[in-house]
Amino acid sequence: MKKIHLLFVAIILMASSFMLLQDQKPVFFIIGDSTVRNGDGTGKSQQWGWGSFIEPYFDTSKIKVENHAIGGRSSRTFITEGRWEKITSRLKKGDVVIMQFGHNDSGPLDDTSRARGSIRGIGNDSSNIYNPIRKVNETVYTYGWYMRKYIRETKLAGAIAIVCSPIPRNDWKEGKVMRSTESYAKWAREVAESEGAYFIDLNDIVASEYEKMGKEAVTPFFPIDHTHTNLEGAKLNADIVVKKLVALKIKALAKNLN
Repeated sequence: MKKIHLLFVAIILMASSFMLLQDQKPVFFIIGDSTVRNGDGTGKSQQWGWGSFIEPYFDTSKIKVENHAIGGRSSRTFITEGRWEKITSRLKKGDVVIMQFGHNDSGPLDDTSRARGSIRGIGNDSSNIYNPIRKVNETVYTYGWYMRKYIRETKLAGAIAIVCSPIPRNDWKEGKVMRSTESYAKWAREVAESEGAYFIDLNDIVASEYEKMGKEAVTPFFPIDHTHTNLEGAKLNADIVVKKLVALKIKALAKNLN
């Protein structure tokens, strides 16, 4: 009976040790909108985000990958819905946060269907509104203000912040993919540089890759609209993201990438 008891205690201790090791592993947090995670291709739409294909590139025995991106969110609503707070409550030294917002930030601040827009730019402007979705008064800030919040709170926890500009839409003009070089791609870069965060210009890098492939080859990546990729398009973008992560030579990531 005593041997059985000791064996039971040993099993409990081993399980506890394993759970402790799991909790101590660094976490690669992914946050963003539907172009980063979009229902994982469920239903008829077969739309996917690039964040859903990142994990296989990592050695998950050394680092945990968590994709917290969710469709329909902006830099503002990912915070106001409490999603960011759930991550910051767990953030620790050695973790990494990669973020991509912008596709939904250009919407109205207080429309009755979504109320998810942020003020254009990176300044400290604000606007007091009544949010008809949340049914509360809310102070809305600029895209840059929210992005700075993500970066600063990530770094405050001792974690690493990586900002991505939004991936391009399937919009072409004279054989070139249209870029947001005067808006969200520019603002994402400016905020990252001013806050000392890493930056991946997905807007330009992915657009350049699309141009190499040609419009005819790229269009099938967008079966529903000009924004959301299918499985093949999302995998292509995920591969681009990982290649750029390798190029950044971040020590905390280099040793954990396959």
